[in-house]
Amino acid sequence: MTAWTLAQRAAQMNPSVIREILKVTEKPGIISLAGGLPSPQTFPIDAFAQAAARVLADEGAAALQYAASEGHAPLRQAVADLLPWDVDPEQVLITTGSQQALDLVAKVLIDEGSRVLVETPTYLGALQAFAPMQPQVVAVDSDDDGIVVEDLAAKVGTGADQARFLYVLPNFQNPTGRTMTEARRQQLAERAAELDLPLVEDNPYGDLWFDQPPPKPLTARNPEGSIYMGSFSKVLAPGLRLGFLVAPRHIYPKLLQAKQAADLHTPSFNQRLVTEVMKDGFLERHVPGIRQLYKRQCEAMLAALDEHLRPLGVSWNRPAGGMFLWLRLPEGMSALELLPRAVEHNVAFVPGAAFYAQDGDPRTLRLSFVTASEAQIRTGIAALAAAIRQTA
Repeated sequence: MTAWTLAQRAAQMNPSVIREILKVTEKPGIISLAGGLPSPQTFPIDAFAQAAARVLADEGAAALQYAASEGHAPLRQAVADLLPWDVDPEQVLITTGSQQALDLVAKVLIDEGSRVLVETPTYLGALQAFAPMQPQVVAVDSDDDGIVVEDLAAKVGTGADQARFLYVLPNFQNPTGRTMTEARRQQLAERAAELDLPLVEDNPYGDLWFDQPPPKPLTARNPEGSIYMGSFSKVLAPGLRLGFLVAPRHIYPKLLQAKQAADLHTPSFNQRLVTEVMKDGFLERHVPGIRQLYKRQCEAMLAALDEHLRPLGVSWNRPAGGMFLWLRLPEGMSALELLPRAVEHNVAFVPGAAFYAQDGDPRTLRLSFVTASEAQIRTGIAALAAAIRQTA
């Protein structure tokens, strides 16, 4: 057998806890409240079918050919037009999903041992994207309003050990569903500028608000001190693998070079397809339906939690949008230990400890309310309550 020698960085690459848990949901009869997948009910299949026919008829050769690494120019312009601050489309880089944007940021900004700041808890996919670069990931204290700004100075480091950036999800955060308040955003933007701390702002869920949109992005307050990432996965379809980043001009070329080395460019056909679908204000008509659906499902889950879990001493938040709820089990319980018992009751969730850079809280867990029906949500939460009673 040939002896293959792995790079040291390969040791930092580990299976996604969420992906492993999702395998459990393949068991017949399981109600999955685990995955972070958007509801397939929201996929605009007819609009895509019509757009695909037009793209192939009008520009088929170009759509099937190699293309510019920066992305399809009309799509870059469309992204710039969607954002709530003055964005030059030359600063927009189309990526193969926003997960690739995280990978590019890691490659360009992180050296071995570099300090990187994250929220408590944070997106597991970001920790995975950063890990191969072997950073020193430091968690900043966070509360229901977002990053605790007073903790930044203690965590940012100095000199060669100063943090390369703070990674933050201000809107309907994955995993907690929390949204950073306007006051906290302004405090964070100002303090980060004072500390000369770049921000990497990830906003895949920002359009999924229920009653009112979230405050303006952190990047809008300091564009030169921020990289902004977004995605079409939650408002159109994740199978397209289309995301984007907006970067300061002096950082953009290196991100582009990393993109070229990774995959040359994001698929041309998919870019042109989305550009065609988005014409004539399609998102303004389409996204409100997603919001209404997710709001109903969230309300169904909150009602079921009130009925079944509140008497058991479980606590949770009430998100104003997005896809997730964050629960905390009673003292002495472990979500990881609860999961097998929950699966026996035909319901699955994601234990929360994996979302922490340090000192994971074993009592926390994430529930998704967007892929299960309201009836399945009620059944699933009742089953989760039964599992908790058996485990407690």
